[in-house]
Amino acid sequence: MSDNNGFKISRRKALAGLGGIGVASAGAGLGTSAYFSDTESFENNSITAGELDLKVDWQQSYYGAAETIVPVNAYPDHDGDGLQSIDDNTEYVLDNEDGGNDPIELTCEDLESGADLPENVFSSPDRSADNGGPIDQDSLVALDDVKPGDWGEITFSLHLCDNPGYVWLTADNYSQSGGTLTEPEQVSMNSSDPGSVTESDDTGDLADNTYVELWYDDDCDNIRDTGGGEGEGEAADVVIVMDRSGSMSGSLNEAQQGANALISALSPDDQVGLVSFSTGGQDGSGGTNDSTLDADLTTDHGSVQTEVNNLTAGGRTNMEAAVERAHEELTVGDTFDPEYSESGNARSGARKIMVVLGDGSPNEGTAVTDPIGNTDPTEEATNAKNDDIEIFTIAYGSGSPSGILGDMASDPANYPDIDQFAFDADVSNVVSVFQDIGGVVGGSEQLILGEGDGEHDSPVTLAEAMAIMDRNDGRIPLDGTGDMGYGDGATSPERDCFPAGAQKCIGMKWWVPTEVGNVIQGDSVEFDLGFYTEQCRHNDGSGQTMNGTDSDGGSGNTTAS
Repeated sequence: MSDNNGFKISRRKALAGLGGIGVASAGAGLGTSAYFSDTESFENNSITAGELDLKVDWQQSYYGAAETIVPVNAYPDHDGDGLQSIDDNTEYVLDNEDGGNDPIELTCEDLESGADLPENVFSSPDRSADNGGPIDQDSLVALDDVKPGDWGEITFSLHLCDNPGYVWLTADNYSQSGGTLTEPEQVSMNSSDPGSVTESDDTGDLADNTYVELWYDDDCDNIRDTGGGEGEGEAADVVIVMDRSGSMSGSLNEAQQGANALISALSPDDQVGLVSFSTGGQDGSGGTNDSTLDADLTTDHGSVQTEVNNLTAGGRTNMEAAVERAHEELTVGDTFDPEYSESGNARSGARKIMVVLGDGSPNEGTAVTDPIGNTDPTEEATNAKNDDIEIFTIAYGSGSPSGILGDMASDPANYPDIDQFAFDADVSNVVSVFQDIGGVVGGSEQLILGEGDGEHDSPVTLAEAMAIMDRNDGRIPLDGTGDMGYGDGATSPERDCFPAGAQKCIGMKWWVPTEVGNVIQGDSVEFDLGFYTEQCRHNDGSGQTMNGTDSDGGSGNTTAS
C-alpha cells in the first residue's frame, strides 16, 4: 500500500491528533481518523463541541488444513481464544450445527477506542489446540502457509456512538514476501530454466493469486447471503425484458452492464432468461415477433449474459409483445399458444419475476391481448401480475414513459418486504438500479467490491483491491443503508450516512483458488483494514484529506475543534 494516501494507520493506534483538527480516535488499524466538518452545536444556549466516536468490533475465521472453520482473532475477546466474547457466558458461536454463525450483539459501552485497546489485540494467545493453537501476529490479516482451496473471512461491526457520519473503508501496512524459494516454485516461475530463478526474483505471488470480495453483511453473520428469494430456500425464475429499439443506440451499453450486474446478483439456483423488443424480430419478422426470446430460462447465467451483450439497437417499440412473451416464458403451460414459443423451463414452485427496461413510449401494439393500434402494455402487465408474476420496471432516460412503466409495476402494498418496484434511471446510475433490483430478487447482500459488483465481471485479486484503494486516496466510500453500487462515488445521491447508535456490518472474504499451483509456496501477505469517518452534518461525503482539502483536491470545509 502506498504511503502517500494520507490515511496511514498504525497497527494498534489510530492517529490521536493532527494540528488543530479535531480527531476522534479508535484503533487497532480498525479505527477512525475522524474529522469534524461541523464540530459545534447549540445545547441549552451554550456551544458544545460535537462528538464523532466510531468504535469497531470484529470476528475473523479461517478454513484450511483442518477442513473446518476455526477462529483467528476477534475484538472484544476476553479470554484470548480467538472467539469474540465479553465474558464466559457471552461468546460468538462459529459454524454452528445449522452451518451458520451466531454473532453476539455489542454496543458502544462494550467497546474501547484507539489507545485503550490491548497491545496484543491481533493475537489469540489462548486459542485451543483444536483450533490451531495460539496466534501471535502484528497485523489484522496475516496470510502465511496458505494452500490452494484455503479461505478466510472477517466481519466488522461498526458503531457510530454519538452522531451520524459518512464512513470509508481504508487499508494500510500492506506487505508481501516471497519467503524461502523452493524447487517446485522455481519450476512454476520458469519451467524451461528453473535454476535461473533466484531468491531476488521471488518477490511474492500470493496477493495476485488470492481473490477477495467485500460486502454489506446485513445480518452480521460472517457469511454473504447470495439469494434464494423472499421465502427460505425459494428459488426464482427471472426474465429480463430489454428495450432494443433505435432510441437505445446511445445508451444500450450501460443498460447491458446493468442487466449483467443483476444476473450476477442471483443465486446459483435461480433461473434467468432474456426477452428483447423492437419492431421486427431478430429474424426480421414482425407482429408478435417484435419481441424475441433471446435466452431461455436457465441456471447457466453466463450464457444469458452473453445474449445480453449481443443485443443491438434499431426499430420502434413494441413493449406489449415483450411483456406477453416474458409472461409465456415464466408460466407453466401455454398461456398464449400458439403465438409465442416458450422453452418449457418454468418451474411451478419458483418465485416469478419480470424486470422490464424501456426508454421510450411504446409506439407499436401488435400483441395477443390488445388489438392492433393499442400500444399501451398496462393490460398485458396486469395479466402477468394476476398470474403471480412480480414486475419491476425501469424508466430509462429522459424520454422514458415513467407513468406507463409505473402503472405496469407491481404494488409494494402487496409485498410487505419490498419497498419499490418502479425505478427511474439514466446512464449514470442504471447499473446500480439493476443491482438494487438484483439484491431484492436474489436476496443477495450488496457487494462493495468483487465479481458481479457491476464493474468487475471476474474475481478481484487482493493485489487489485489494494491498488483500487491506493488510487482512491487510500479508501473506498461506504453506504449507510448498504445498497450503493460499486463506482457510484463518494458524493452519489445513492450514498447515505451511517446512523448514530445502529450496528452496521461489513464482511470481507479471501480465498485461494484450487487451481493455483506451486507459485505461492512459501509466500506471505499482511495488511490492516480500517474505517475513517466524517460527521454527516453539513458534509456532502466528498471526504477530507489529512491536509484539510477535499479528497478530489478541492478546498475542504473542516473546522478546528
